[in-house]
Amino acid sequence: MDRRTVLTLGGAAAAAMTAGGAAAQTAPAGRPYVLVHGAYGGGWIWHDIAPALRARGHRVYTPTQTGLGERAHLLSRQITIDTHIRDVASLIEMEDLTGAVLVGHSYGGMAVTGVADRMPERIHHIVYLDALIPENGDTGLSILPAGMGDARLKAVREQGAGIALPVPGPDAFPLPAGPAKDWFHARLRPHPIGTYDTPVRLAKPAGAGLPVTYVAYTKPANPSIEPSRQRAKAKAGWRYVEMPVPHDVQVMEPDRVAGMLAEVA
Repeated sequence: MDRRTVLTLGGAAAAAMTAGGAAAQTAPAGRPYVLVHGAYGGGWIWHDIAPALRARGHRVYTPTQTGLGERAHLLSRQITIDTHIRDVASLIEMEDLTGAVLVGHSYGGMAVTGVADRMPERIHHIVYLDALIPENGDTGLSILPAGMGDARLKAVREQGAGIALPVPGPDAFPLPAGPAKDWFHARLRPHPIGTYDTPVRLAKPAGAGLPVTYVAYTKPANPSIEPSRQRAKAKAGWRYVEMPVPHDVQVMEPDRVAGMLAEVA
């Protein structure tokens, strides 16, 4: 049965999630959550969301992918999308997680898709937070809007020593000016380009036949994610949710995001 739905989380529903409320009761207590960050980021991006989920009784893991965050000293041209898939898959294996809610934000959708394809038996639900969705053979560059991939490669050549995507300026992130945005931007690091120009190899269509929720952030909508939003809308059986928030909302409204994660999964 086609379970596609388009919902808008806002107003009273969003307020209820922010407060915890009944929505926080939806996911079973003790469920492991694996939160995968986006480009330029690190596990630090979940600094306030992880404790909010733990307060609801869940176990939370926030891996940092190779070459980023506190692992930025490992940056190299040899890092590929497979490296980042292995980063997350290895955590799941080492922690012996089963029944996990696997969450990917933005670029993090690339690794999440690969991990679910490799170990679907360990995953309870996939949540894409305004994230990229690759299919077999896609690269991060190939699923961007036309011309955006070429622009990013140009920036790598001119500003990233051929190794990494340089961190965009603060204006590229539509968050309100203030301490929270300053904290966020200070921690961003150049992103290894090899994770964007190497293909994802999948044995199954994205989602691996698992329950999937796609959450589109729409105020403003990040243009780089639009092709993936359209893919998510077209996926039979996926739940599609819209939130009128900016792309990096977790920085400004962590309780709201934590409540939403507890509800959708």
